[in-house]
Amino acid sequence: MRSFTTFLAWATAVISFVAARDANITLVPAAPGFDGDNTAFVYGKSPLLVANDGSAADGGFRTFAVSKSTPFKQTSLQKTGRSKIVVAVHDIGDRNVIVSIPAPDSLIRVFDAESGKKVKSNDKKQLGDWSSACVWRSQKSGESYIFLFGKKTVVQFLIRGDKKEVEILEVQTFPVSIEGEICTVFSNGQVFFSGDDQPLYSFQASESTTAPEIKTVSKEIEVAGLATYYSNSGDYMFVAHDEVIDVYDDKIKQRGSIALSGISKLSIKGGLSFLQSSVNGYPSGAVAFAFKGADDEGAAVGSLEGALASLDIKANTKYSPENKPCKHCESVISDKCSNNGFTSRKNCSCFAGFTGLDCAKTTCENDCSGHGKCDGPNVCKCKDGWTGPDCSFVAVKAKYETEANGGDGDDPAIWIHPTRPDQSRIITTTKSEDGEGFGVFDLQGKLLQHLTAQEPNNVDIIYNFTAGSRRVDLAYAACRGDNTLCLVEVNSTGLLSPISGGIQSLPTDYEPYGSCTYRSEKTTKQYLFVNNKKAEYLQYELTATANGTLQTALVRNFTGGSGGQVEGCVADEGAGYIFLGEEPLGIWRYEAEPTGSNTGVQIAKVGDASGLHADVEGITLVPAKSGPGGYIMVSSQGISAYLVYERAPPHSYVETFTIVDNEKKGIDHVSNTDGIAAVGNALNKDFPRGLFVTHDDANELVGGGTGESASFKLVSLVDVLGEERARKLGY
Repeated sequence: MRSFTTFLAWATAVISFVAARDANITLVPAAPGFDGDNTAFVYGKSPLLVANDGSAADGGFRTFAVSKSTPFKQTSLQKTGRSKIVVAVHDIGDRNVIVSIPAPDSLIRVFDAESGKKVKSNDKKQLGDWSSACVWRSQKSGESYIFLFGKKTVVQFLIRGDKKEVEILEVQTFPVSIEGEICTVFSNGQVFFSGDDQPLYSFQASESTTAPEIKTVSKEIEVAGLATYYSNSGDYMFVAHDEVIDVYDDKIKQRGSIALSGISKLSIKGGLSFLQSSVNGYPSGAVAFAFKGADDEGAAVGSLEGALASLDIKANTKYSPENKPCKHCESVISDKCSNNGFTSRKNCSCFAGFTGLDCAKTTCENDCSGHGKCDGPNVCKCKDGWTGPDCSFVAVKAKYETEANGGDGDDPAIWIHPTRPDQSRIITTTKSEDGEGFGVFDLQGKLLQHLTAQEPNNVDIIYNFTAGSRRVDLAYAACRGDNTLCLVEVNSTGLLSPISGGIQSLPTDYEPYGSCTYRSEKTTKQYLFVNNKKAEYLQYELTATANGTLQTALVRNFTGGSGGQVEGCVADEGAGYIFLGEEPLGIWRYEAEPTGSNTGVQIAKVGDASGLHADVEGITLVPAKSGPGGYIMVSSQGISAYLVYERAPPHSYVETFTIVDNEKKGIDHVSNTDGIAAVGNALNKDFPRGLFVTHDDANELVGGGTGESASFKLVSLVDVLGEERARKLGY
């Protein structure tokens, strides 16, 4: 019996090995020349390839006519604003539509796929930083749903309409453990998703307002792109990574692999998608995804001809998402629930923003916090001075914004002039090739200087450092381009210059991400903190030789937070702490002395009563001039807002604010906020009780569109804190 069992196991292994096949697809850059993340196909008589454009100037999405010859002809460019989200939804009011959610305003826009014209809709706004979206069509009801993935959050929408208008209604929002950057859906409604260096997860889509159970599918499958091929014999999941696509059956057993060729130094950015129609040049259909190569980027396309046969998968070119998934569809949405909820035998299960026995009444989160009125399902109309989904955000306006200085800005610092506060400077970092390095601006946002550096990220100021016989001010950043600690001198006018020893090496294979500084009031020693994406913090002591050359020595290392991705940190030199932001989880406090405990205290958590959302990005401190007073401020990228906490333990929550349009000055609001800095010093008449500076990812222009360069907004601290709180800082 044992030998038979052994033989059976051996035979099964052999059969599984033989069943695993290999194939090849030669790719072409069918839609080159733009910064894409996601792709989708629109079916019909004349199929279209759709891809988002994540660039600043042309942010939005593009459509291309699928043809044998490449590159494809571009049929539409919708400059809706920088976005990762673009999905095709078929058979909505007898037409196919394209849905996009631009980052600058988070307004869901709907376009007719064939004409490219905007479709009238209910202008649903869903605040957040969204990465991916998938469409599911119920096989029971025929209704269509969109699952929108963001920072540890998924939102389920119902999308329906007629020839005149499309309506998008939020069904529910539920948490997941990661930022879902890629997703796909099987025909049975099983939704798969993953993220950067994350496991593959799944949940079962359903027509319900009950959050689904999230399951871990695999921790071993490497994922950069996901798509489903709908075969007559079952669904197949295609998983792209590196220069290969692995193919799995509906039991998530690997069927084989497809080698990708044709593009030099191929990097798959995501957005894997299929066209299962037989069209000219693609008799068995096509596969597409967003790519970056040695010479170009955009959307790559390859023919499925031969590849499917090599994997023993019969091409199903009769499949179309335009077709009804059920012969006798029975919707669970009816007049019984005012068409605003799911119908059961006994009662109604209302969509988000609806209430009542028949879901006829609209309701709003927190009743608009007493600062507005409910004007639709979870739609608040806020009073002046308030904004946000529930009118709980203080609305402030920037007085100035910085001039253009490169594409990918990140973090600011404020250098205070020792004798003339009105001559203080804003120092910023830029990571992109365009404008890479440091920028120096005056208090009206005018660019005074650019100094090249190797992809600096966070930046901080060190005052009165002893470098040999001199006392100097320094700007310090972690430089990702060459994996170093980089320091430059700040002269008496606030301009920057190199300094001897300003480039300090890091351990081999250590890739820096964020950084901050700390000067001990106990010993007067100066320290530099740096972290990487694995939350490995290194603490260096900064000294200088007799001739003024900077040098560093490692004095401590620890893992920050729970070990999740970290970036921003700030020191409270008076209290002897550093505060660090763990992007998906919250804010932690650590002892800053090199002899301090390596165990931190979490002072705020994503999802707590303060309303903190992921990603936790920039963090800054405004201490009182004397005593323990002051405030910690943190940027919450997922809601493009800033939360304020008391500096003194237990670090109670104070308020949330965001930066709105300043129409009079033509300065736009802030979206996808990153690095921040603030001081309480009186600087000039514009900033009489301090200054708050923040990065703005998508700089919207007065005439429409988005600027090619990111900007930084300059805000009066009085407008943020109010006169009374700002005065108590004591400057």
